[in-house]
Amino acid sequence: MNVQQVFAGLAVAGRQRHALHLPERDWPQTNCYVDLWIEVLYAAQLPPEAALGFTVAQDFEGDHFTFFKYPPEDLESLHGVRVQELAIFDTLEAHVLGQIARGHLSLVEVDGFHLPDTVGVSYRLEHTKTTIAINRLDVEGRGMDYFHNDGFFALSGDNFDGIFGRLPAQKAQADRLFPYVEFAKFPPAGSAVSLSGEALRKAAAANLQRHMARAPKANPVRAWQTAIGSDARDLAQRPSAAFHKYAFNTARQMGANFELLASHLDWLTAQGETGFEAARRGAAALSSAAKSLQFQLARAVTRKKFDGLEALLEPMAGHYDDTMRALRARPAG
Repeated sequence: MNVQQVFAGLAVAGRQRHALHLPERDWPQTNCYVDLWIEVLYAAQLPPEAALGFTVAQDFEGDHFTFFKYPPEDLESLHGVRVQELAIFDTLEAHVLGQIARGHLSLVEVDGFHLPDTVGVSYRLEHTKTTIAINRLDVEGRGMDYFHNDGFFALSGDNFDGIFGRLPAQKAQADRLFPYVEFAKFPPAGSAVSLSGEALRKAAAANLQRHMARAPKANPVRAWQTAIGSDARDLAQRPSAAFHKYAFNTARQMGANFELLASHLDWLTAQGETGFEAARRGAAALSSAAKSLQFQLARAVTRKKFDGLEALLEPMAGHYDDTMRALRARPAG
């Protein structure tokens, strides 16, 4: 039987999520890619908080806030983890098995329709694109263990066949595209390319400064203010599913991003860095304000009352300015 796994002995039953996914946080889930990497780094015994400096560069992209992701170069420079695109030309199962045999983790874009951990959301309800990381694969037994969102799960049987395009209807689709797949190479345990202690602290602080140079010059919340009124009027004419997708890509993405920034600053402070208190307060306040705004926006759309929406964003805009002002005022190094 061809059964292999990347993180040996990692079990689905009883596994605890990382503290960044505790239910008492404003945003226990952020987006599928960052949540997955938090849990993957945790499984690899690497601190996911260290590489969150990229959060300061989030912007309003005209219709959504930046879908924030761990940059591959940050994962490599801080943790020694190399992420590359995996060329798919054979069966997906064959490629994933080949990478697992090398100790590499495959990150695959799949259809959430076949993921039982999304029951009540997309499982057997809606075809959605999402990313999983496959730790254990049993092709003969039609089963696998995988990271997805903030958890670690198992699936088998028809769900396995659906993920790997083995269902009759999928096989009949001659022009079916190969999925987008990445693979992650982890450094050997104790390797010098994976930083720790003071070296990791210094590198993470420098990484934050590098991303500060990429931060928006103008307040992105104020950019959203110019669009939110017309967006809400449009949403009021559409099915409720449209609102949930809009809220995910606006209030949730910004709030979750800045809650992670607050956690990054907490981690740097715990490692011995100083001067982040004001920025941390601003980021946490922005996260909380975004959570409140999401509910206020939902009520406005349901009641078709759009006056004052722009004013609801003022606290968020102020917290953003406070956060970035404090980060820029802190002396580098």
